[in-house]
Amino acid sequence: MGRGDITVEEAEQALKEFQTLLESAHTEVQEAKAQPIEAATPAPVQSSEIVDTAISTDQIDAVINTQINLPDGFHVHPRLAPQLQRRAQMVQDDTIDWATAEMLAMGSLLAEGRSVRLAGQDSRRGTFGQRHAVIMDKLDGHAYKPLKQLYSNGSRLYAYDSLLSEYAALGFEYGYAVARPEALVMWEAQFGDFVNGAQTIIDEFIASGEQKWGQRSSVALLLPHGLEGQGPDHSSARIERFLQLCAQDNMTVAMPSTPASYFHLLRDHVLSERVRPLIVATPKSMLRNKAATSATSDFTDGRFQPIIEDSTVDTQRVRKVILCSGKVTHDLLAHRATLGDDAKTTAIIRVEQLYPLPVVDIARAISQFPRDVEVLWVQEEPANQGAWPFVGLNLGPALARSVRLVSRDAASAPASGSHSVHDGEQKELVAQAFS
Repeated sequence: MGRGDITVEEAEQALKEFQTLLESAHTEVQEAKAQPIEAATPAPVQSSEIVDTAISTDQIDAVINTQINLPDGFHVHPRLAPQLQRRAQMVQDDTIDWATAEMLAMGSLLAEGRSVRLAGQDSRRGTFGQRHAVIMDKLDGHAYKPLKQLYSNGSRLYAYDSLLSEYAALGFEYGYAVARPEALVMWEAQFGDFVNGAQTIIDEFIASGEQKWGQRSSVALLLPHGLEGQGPDHSSARIERFLQLCAQDNMTVAMPSTPASYFHLLRDHVLSERVRPLIVATPKSMLRNKAATSATSDFTDGRFQPIIEDSTVDTQRVRKVILCSGKVTHDLLAHRATLGDDAKTTAIIRVEQLYPLPVVDIARAISQFPRDVEVLWVQEEPANQGAWPFVGLNLGPALARSVRLVSRDAASAPASGSHSVHDGEQKELVAQAFS
């Protein structure tokens, strides 16, 4: 009123109308009869149908072309241009890395009419300088999304660097995914360790929202994880906490070991009829590990495999079976390669999906070896952390056999703060797995 926007009479009339509205609502509540709420029947466990997630070579070429064919007049940074060019070379050389695999997943979904949303504190570039979903003109600073060339049937790529709050950002992405289950909605932690800032969202919504309210969300959490000598606050996504919350088919928890596995996992998450949160322990050093790449044929054929069997061993010579997930897989493979003929007595089976735990697949894979074979679970996390508290409780009884653990000793922190101590622990752990 002081600015003259409304008169005193208009303000009094608005107040009168609002009071009338409140009185009407109060009267309705007083006169309403009780309406008992019937107990809801539990939602059925969703199907685990097989989804075709492969793409054609033409689709691969279309995605790669967006990385190397930028608009006329766009001034790409000279240090970034070679990185984008290498993505085309990787396809030719059958050495597709993680960032390119992720780009293939997002690009192919956009071309199929599925929108993709990615948010996090450093998500457009990627914490480790690997993604570059959005690039900047080095002269005028304007932003460009290479994958926008693939928009189809209304699909869009939304990529944002969020504010420095895991709690607020993840809460928003959870709700966005509730409203848009057909889209790939991803929230990425700068390091997996930082997800503890959003623990309330995980406990109250992601893990239990469906059981409490029948509310389903397809949000995907990308959590960089792996013990690499960076200290206790840059090593662990606390996989054990997610697995402790797993029950009633309420989420998927995965720790892929190859770029192709990650690619199929993301596409399966969107194309499947299942609607549940996805938790992914994503790579750090594996982003640039030449041994952790995938052939082009791995993208044009197949689908997500909950386990990856070892096709390099003679099944009848095997005396030890190592079960493992994620980065430690490549440490074990590298050590086995130094053992000569003895390497053929140890099979390494990668458990790409931790929940739902693929016990039937694991049992089938182990059954091809001699009955007296020793089974180990090997992880780089301390014994009271990582997948073992969940796997140790469930896998042994399901297989009707003992499973021996090889890991770091139980600890109150996820990792040592000393790089030299870390290196010694890692070497000892890997050697112990083969002793």
